[in-house]
Amino acid sequence: MEFKELEKAVKFSFQGIIEYQADSIVSKTILKKEAGNVSLFAFDKGQALSEHSAPFDAMVQVMEGQGEILIDRKPHVLNAGETIIMPANIPHAVKAPERFKMVLTMIKSK
Repeated sequence: MEFKELEKAVKFSFQGIIEYQADSIVSKTILKKEAGNVSLFAFDKGQALSEHSAPFDAMVQVMEGQGEILIDRKPHVLNAGETIIMPANIPHAVKAPERFKMVLTMIKSK
């Protein structure tokens, strides 16, 4: 499937771009560049991304609901409007105690 960027210079709302799906995690790439990307996720209650690490920092912004971000196995509960940076090369995971939407911004280092 080919990636298609959102139209530039047109207002949009993260909450309206994707919808929740039962027992699923839905994602949409908003921007994809060599230096990194921005993706939107919608987690149904009880869904999770398993522990993994990345070679660059990643910022999570919760847009709706409440999510749990584990960084080096330490839980961080984030509510709508809150943000956390997951450091490079440190294991992290994402859990959905309830439905929530988040924006993930990854900026790659040279």
